[in-house]
Amino acid sequence: MDVGDVVKYTPTSTVGKVVDIKEMNGKVWMRLDRTDLYYVADTLVAADVSEYKTSSFKERESKEFKGRDSVDDLQKMEREVDITEMMPSGGG
Repeated sequence: MDVGDVVKYTPTSTVGKVVDIKEMNGKVWMRLDRTDLYYVADTLVAADVSEYKTSSFKERESKEFKGRDSVDDLQKMEREVDITEMMPSGGG
């Protein structure tokens, strides 16, 4: 594997391009562009280019929140819930 290759970190299936390679403590380490972290080369496998998706952090962040309820929606639901129906009853 060389700089520029698309690889996958097997434990988490993180896919990225190799941007740096270094040797330290008898191991080869490769830094991926997606996480900006170094991984031991033995834990990386070649990945298909189709698995590599280019998107910025802001784009990924906005996709995570898309479809979620807004704070206003959550506050409205909180006001509408009648917890008296959920109160436990019985001996004690």
